[in-house]
Amino acid sequence: MNNHLWFDAIGWVGAAALLVAYAMISARKWEGHSSAFQLLNVGGSLLLAANTIFYGSYPSTFVNLIWAAIAVLSIATRKRTASR
Repeated sequence: MNNHLWFDAIGWVGAAALLVAYAMISARKWEGHSSAFQLLNVGGSLLLAANTIFYGSYPSTFVNLIWAAIAVLSIATRKRTASR
C-alpha cells in the first residue's frame, strides 16, 4: 500500500472517530466527561494529526494535537478526582 493511501485511510478513521464522539454527545448517549468520549477524541485527533503532518497541513496538525491534549488532560483530571 502506498503512503498516500495509508495516510488517507488514517485520516478517514480519525475523522470518523471524532464524528462518532460528537454524535454520541449530541444524542445524549454519552456524557462529555465519559472515558469513551475522551478516548475517541484522543484517538481521532492523533490519527488526523498524523494525516495532516504527512500532507504538510500544519495549522490542522496544531489544532488536532491541542484537541488530543485537552482530552488527555480531561482523562487525567477525572482519574485524579476519582482516586480521592
